[in-house]
Amino acid sequence: MEKTQSRDGTPLAHTRTGTGPALVLVSGALSTGATLAPLAAALSDRFEVLVYDRRGRGESGDTPPYAVDREVEDLAALVGTLGDEACLYGVSSGGALALRAAASGLPVRRVAVYEVPYAMDDAAVAARAEYTGRLTQALRGGRRGDAVELFLRLTGLGEDVIGRARQSPMWAGLESVAPSLAYDDAVLGDGRPPREALAGIGVPVLALAGGAGAASMRAAAREIAETVPDGRYGELEGQSHMVEPGVLAPVLARFFAGD
Repeated sequence: MEKTQSRDGTPLAHTRTGTGPALVLVSGALSTGATLAPLAAALSDRFEVLVYDRRGRGESGDTPPYAVDREVEDLAALVGTLGDEACLYGVSSGGALALRAAASGLPVRRVAVYEVPYAMDDAAVAARAEYTGRLTQALRGGRRGDAVELFLRLTGLGEDVIGRARQSPMWAGLESVAPSLAYDDAVLGDGRPPREALAGIGVPVLALAGGAGAASMRAAAREIAETVPDGRYGELEGQSHMVEPGVLAPVLARFFAGD
């Protein structure tokens, strides 16, 4: 694992694999770079793939106060280790960060995102606002477990599933990255698709969603594709939010290769 310093001095832990055009993978909430390692392996025969721990997670550092712009600067630093430009792929809230980075003028060639959880109606916007308030209170009170529970409920998991998760060996790892839930929340803003920013993206964007997942995710992906000037929509049959790398990788490879 290598480390690269961001503009504010935060060390960013990352790994690189494969050879070819540069590609950076951006993980979502409660995830580290290891989450995307299987996808990186599936793409490494055609690309030089970089996966990293976003700030506040895994082996990367953190420098308060947080701002979304700092995470965009993190991506700029990582792209710089690969050359003059790179492609970006982001999943879930990591997709929202990848889009923010592209809209900021980061030197990227193409961007693909999978199931960015934008709020597509007033009820979803209200639910996200309530989540933001309760998440802030939980983290301020040091109640990391409660923060994780709030997020899992937001994703639609039932109380029985959450209860079993609390008793599982993975729970300690989830609590360790719980403060970064506030970062993902900030990246998504009020939850609505940032139409003005999306309309200003000057590179091709592929917005993907799973055919077996939530209809709201497909609606959000279509909104992205329709708002970005060179946007495309794709649907992966049979896939949910936990997309299989073997299904996703060929689709990404074709898009990033310009096919």
